Amino acid sequence: MGLSTQQVMCAPSGSLTCSCSACVSSPKAPHYPHRSRLGPGPVCPKSMPNSLTCAQAPPATLDTVGLVDQRLGNAGTSGSPPILEDGDVDPWALPQLKDAGQSWKELSTAGRVLQVVAGFLKACGLLGSLYLFICSLDTLSSAFQLLGSKVAGDIFKDNVVLSNPVAGLVIGVLVTVLVQSSSTSSSIVVSMVASKLLTVRASVPVIMGVNVGTSITSTLVSMAQSGDRDEFRRAFGGSAVHGVFNWLTALILLPLESAAAPLERLSALALGAASLQPGGHAPDILKVLTRPLTRLIVQLDADVITSSGRGNATNSSLIKRWCGTNGQTTAGNRSNCGAAAGGPCPERDSPAAEEPLPCRHLFEGTALADLAVGFILLAASLLVLCTCLVLIVKLLNSTLRGRIAQAVRTVINADFPFPLGWLSGYLAILAGAGLTFVLQSSSVFTAAIVPLMGVRVISLERAYPLFLGSNIGTTTTALLAALASPSDMLISAVQVALIHFFFNLAGILLWYVVPVLRLPIPLAKRFGDLTARYRWVAIAYLLLSFLLLPLAAFGLSLAGSTALAAVGGPLVVLVLLTILVAILQRHRPAWLPRRLRSWAWLPLWLRSLEPWDRLVSHCCPCKACSPPQAAAKEAHCYENPEVLASQQL
Repeated sequence: MGLSTQQVMCAPSGSLTCSCSACVSSPKAPHYPHRSRLGPGPVCPKSMPNSLTCAQAPPATLDTVGLVDQRLGNAGTSGSPPILEDGDVDPWALPQLKDAGQSWKELSTAGRVLQVVAGFLKACGLLGSLYLFICSLDTLSSAFQLLGSKVAGDIFKDNVVLSNPVAGLVIGVLVTVLVQSSSTSSSIVVSMVASKLLTVRASVPVIMGVNVGTSITSTLVSMAQSGDRDEFRRAFGGSAVHGVFNWLTALILLPLESAAAPLERLSALALGAASLQPGGHAPDILKVLTRPLTRLIVQLDADVITSSGRGNATNSSLIKRWCGTNGQTTAGNRSNCGAAAGGPCPERDSPAAEEPLPCRHLFEGTALADLAVGFILLAASLLVLCTCLVLIVKLLNSTLRGRIAQAVRTVINADFPFPLGWLSGYLAILAGAGLTFVLQSSSVFTAAIVPLMGVRVISLERAYPLFLGSNIGTTTTALLAALASPSDMLISAVQVALIHFFFNLAGILLWYVVPVLRLPIPLAKRFGDLTARYRWVAIAYLLLSFLLLPLAAFGLSLAGSTALAAVGGPLVVLVLLTILVAILQRHRPAWLPRRLRSWAWLPLWLRSLEPWDRLVSHCCPCKACSPPQAAAKEAHCYENPEVLASQQL
């Protein structure tokens, strides 16, 4: 039995303070193999009536992990996660579930019928919630396009800014975040390249930014599971692994592309070796299912966004009002003309053939501006999306129990036998690429994986190659869509699609082929553990990664390349030095000066999130924003300089 956080707490003086009734020193202190090595110290019995404080302060090697209960929040599904060698619970592992219910043979006839009916209703509810969830994602994309499409077009107009690679990267991120559609952003880039408003070399950083910005959808979906800390840890870690992979790939390939243009050269070689056959098109399976509902809500004119990106000023609304023309004439007119009568049809039939047909959706004749309609759709789609996601998680928790859950997990997370186990990840990449190609939407696929990670169905190690395959799948869809472009835009569209494909392929070669270099996995786990303790960190990550930092870089790029280099250069060097010192502190502290072996010399707000958490908790006095009690006590330990100096942060 381990030492709980309610028994021991670090005091500023380094002594041990018991939070129970009394403290009794034991001559033979019990040994806690899975907690911190506290040595002989106080034992707190619960039966003592008075409240006393221990002044005893034996020398101890304090392991802060031992003071914190790692199981923050609920355990999610039934069963306990595996226990590590030192006794701590691994929140990222998939536990072996026990079937607590009755088996099929033990059920009576009525029980079997009831179980079949309940399973059928749960399956229908799950499919219906998933359908509405996908439709709400489509409506959410339309809402963001109504809110930010004109701004996105205005951003793309400045060709001088786009010539800066860093500015092109952040512009791609911002535009994709604004319109919530990588396909729309890519179509704008293709139209600008075809119209000679943007060179292929200048379009490469923008495509990188488009790839980074598309990972925001899965991050938004993970926020709906913030009610349970344990589920939120895994869901946010799953969404973060996708964003971290895209950011790391962009940060590595952007300087290489600026120096030697490998992606541009490789795409040109592939384009020259291929014989293009225009007319191909991507499968439209998912949109065939969702379009009957989404077209009744709103229909948008994508040509307005593309025209704005090409620099054609337009004040027309993005909401589609006319959907084709009426090509039928009145009865009786055609019987007395044409081949039957040996002469041409009369002129009076022409106006009837060109009569426009109005679109049929909720906002077809509205007097509201695009901005107002966008806010209405944004609120409604977010409400439906969160509701459907909660229902999906509840139904998955109710359905995936015992043998069913174990069977599903075994199939999804299975590995080939030795020595072919390394092929399992590559098979997952192919599966993710194929499913994304069929669904024709990487956002839908990644948004569906995130809640499955939250309920412990898919492990982070298996979700990572699925996300990488999704990146490849969405580029093949874009490649087929580029083949369907008009002849004057065919070459530009295909080259941009090939650049997108080679970018994601290079990312897989960098961060997956060599197991040691799979850095997005430990970084995502670190993010997940941090957000489980401080849930406001998820919002800070979302705002910083996809809005504030790109906006700051874009603002500096408007001032010129000199201002961007003068401000961004020292910050990049500082970040790299901090990472290097942190790695040496953990692995080679003897190589560092004594002062740099810990961060104790820094102010508290620079080395701990506790002051920021107190500020956030003061502004948001709710339980969802505050850390659990265990995390608060651990942070209190970090306030002790003696304890801090002895630890590796």
